[in-house]
Amino acid sequence: MGTERGWIVPVAAAVALAVLPAVLTPYTQDLVLKIAVYSIFALSLELLIGMTGLVSLGHAAFLGIGAYVAVLATGDGGAASMLWLLPASIAAAALYALFVGSLSLRTKGVYFIMVTLAFAQMAYFVFHDTKLGGGSDGIFLYTKPVLAIGGRTLLDLDDKLTLYYTVIAALVFTYALLALVGRSRFGHALAGIRINEQRMRAAGFATYAYKLAAFVLAGALAGLAGFLLAVKDGGVNPELLSWHESGAVMLMIILGGIGSLRGAVIGAVAFTLLKELYQSEALLGALAGHWQLTLGLTIIAFVAWLPKGLIGLARRGGGTGHG
Repeated sequence: MGTERGWIVPVAAAVALAVLPAVLTPYTQDLVLKIAVYSIFALSLELLIGMTGLVSLGHAAFLGIGAYVAVLATGDGGAASMLWLLPASIAAAALYALFVGSLSLRTKGVYFIMVTLAFAQMAYFVFHDTKLGGGSDGIFLYTKPVLAIGGRTLLDLDDKLTLYYTVIAALVFTYALLALVGRSRFGHALAGIRINEQRMRAAGFATYAYKLAAFVLAGALAGLAGFLLAVKDGGVNPELLSWHESGAVMLMIILGGIGSLRGAVIGAVAFTLLKELYQSEALLGALAGHWQLTLGLTIIAFVAWLPKGLIGLARRGGGTGHG
């Protein structure tokens, strides 16, 4: 019965997102899209940190690779088909995650954190220092992808409403997938590894293979977020792969509450809205120029008062907080 009730809030949120375009302005619709994309990104890191116990500081590399592949593969030859462009973006991020994970997972603790950061910075400088990624200015996506079958266009992501529902569908898919993973034998094995990897190894589980599978899946989902972000913004730049972006998504899941899919989404919402608020000159005037300071102090206050994150408020109020 608790599991059934646990789906009420996510389903209600999905329905609300589906009807929101009727009342949204262009600015707020773009803001909701940004929140949804970063929610997917936060969920992908939640799989690593919250479900597997792997703290990565290089997760932005997979976001950036997915975004760059979406733009580079499109080129100047007109609108590319989503049938191959979306899988290509996800596959490129997953392949790099396989490469990084196969090496970094041989380390533990702070060494794992530093190795993932090093690989992310390597990818960052590949796009920043070469013509491949357009240097520090990045590159633009001039034609957005379409989904056409038999000469009939089913989805055109150049249409704002179509893009909105595509991003929301991707968010629902990601959330549902990770919820199912958490309830599967694979998810239970990851939970066991997070709690006591040595005991799981003694019980006969190939913990390295499980962690690598989780790492690749997380990279693939981050690549999905990167594809959607590139399409939404109409371009990419190397900052998407920087350690700042990896730190930001980690703050999202800390702010929302580590160990909860719902917390990852809440954290992405809160972080994005706080950042938008503190950057607003209309509301804060000259203080908006120091938004990093005010945002940092706010997050410190949240972490001090709510050590279990914003999702802890729901648990205090009697909610389940799961799923």
